[in-house]
This record gives sequence, C-alpha cells and structure tokens, in this order.
Amino acid sequence: MEEIQAADVSPVRLAFRTAYLGDRFFGSQVQAGDRTVEGEFIAACRRTELFTDPREARFLAAGRTDRGVHARGQVFSFTTLFPERALSALPWQLPKDIRVTGYAVVGKDFHPRYRAVNRTYRYYFGRRDLDLTAMDTAASRFVGTHDFTRFARIEGKDPVRTVISCRVTDDDGIFCCEVTAESFLWHMVRYMASALILAGEGKWSADTIASRLRGVDTGPLSPAPASGLILWEVDCGISFEPLPDTGRSGQFVREQEEFHTVMARICRSLRKE
Repeated sequence: MEEIQAADVSPVRLAFRTAYLGDRFFGSQVQAGDRTVEGEFIAACRRTELFTDPREARFLAAGRTDRGVHARGQVFSFTTLFPERALSALPWQLPKDIRVTGYAVVGKDFHPRYRAVNRTYRYYFGRRDLDLTAMDTAASRFVGTHDFTRFARIEGKDPVRTVISCRVTDDDGIFCCEVTAESFLWHMVRYMASALILAGEGKWSADTIASRLRGVDTGPLSPAPASGLILWEVDCGISFEPLPDTGRSGQFVREQEEFHTVMARICRSLRKE
C-alpha cells in the first residue's frame, strides 16, 4: 500500500473505488429514514472520525444507482485529515455488503461525477432461451448519439445521450449486455435491456430499436428488473491503488455466491418433472 505523507497535518482528498450489493439498499443516494449506500459510507466515516460533516468534507459520488442496483466500480470521494486511518479502518467499518477495492490520492478540487469520462454498466439476463446473435445485433443499434426519450425516464433532462459501445455476450454461461456511454438517463439501461429481451424472443428486430430511437411508437416498454444491473466501471481518468481483501465483505460475498448457486440448482430441480 502506497504510503501517504503528512497525515494529520494537512487535508488529503481521497477517491475510493467501491463495490456493493444493492438488493438491501434503497439506492445509493442519501435518503432520510432509508438505508442507502452513501448513508452507510458516511456513517462509517463519522464513526472513525474521518470527518464530521460530509458537506465540509465534500463527500461526493460519481453518480447514483437506483434501489436494487449493484456496483463494482462506483467512485466516492472525500477530504480528510486522516488518510491512513481511512485506508485501514473503512474495510472494517463499512457494512458487509459494501467493499472498498481501491483508492487514489486526488486533487483538492476532484469531483468524481464531473471528472467521469464515461460509465459502463452490465445487465445480466437470467434466461438462456434467448437468441444471443439477435440480441447482439439489436444492441449495436444503440451505439452513437440518439434521443433516448423512449428508452428512459426523462424528467426534464436532455434526452440525447452518446453510447460508445453496446454488445451482448455469453459471460460464463449467462447472457450479458455491456454498455458504455458518456452518461446515462434514469432507467436507461434497464429499458435497453427490456428491448434486448424482446429481440432475443424474436418479438423485436434491430430495426425496431432503430425506429424507436427515431421517435416511432413501437408499443409499450417497461424497464427490466433492477436486480440484473451492475455499475461496472466509472472512468474518472485516475488509477486506483488496490486495497487488500480484508474486512467483512469478502466472506459475505462468498457466502452470497454459494447461497445463490445452491438456490439456482434447487429452483431448476423444482421445474423438472
């Protein structure tokens, strides 16, 4: 672990690459009365006296994720007088379903959301009875700059977004859509995932998606479940020093993986005659 000089003397701004399982959170952004990722992270910082006021520490996130959405590469940043304590204590103070996987010392004005060059999401489809080739062909239609009014909840925002890449692959036996864009709208990836499911079922074609992007009404579309979505990476133009796999989250994640592997097998057995 790279040594940080002058601890307890002058404030240091840190950025943390953060992973979490989202099914037990009411989203990432702080909400009064609800369990959120930011709320738990701030509480851990306060317990270890890294800061008392998150506003004064300029605690900031690269973006927000909705209720039930997971993250592998979320970025949180704050300023503290005790950087060494942050590195050693946070892995143990954070709850089991949040893990810091890397850190970087950044400039005092670093803002992870404004510094983000692009973001990558992955959506994992639980079904195997889909046409992977048709889904991948349909996914390519999202690439480029388009009006995503019919593929997102706009709520007064500019509906035009630029998608850098979008593809559907087989990730170790599970179909996965990986999409990278400069920025995303609310529920945008989940609407895209629903459209790709329709393409995989043979109900929509790649041309249907292209038409919908041009504003053609192709019928009702609802967002896919949040449980399949993970914020895979946020590119803030910085390199993170890896943090050791300590703390409580490593064992918890392994236990969750084992549990769901067993449950998947049990569910398959219940479908058999």
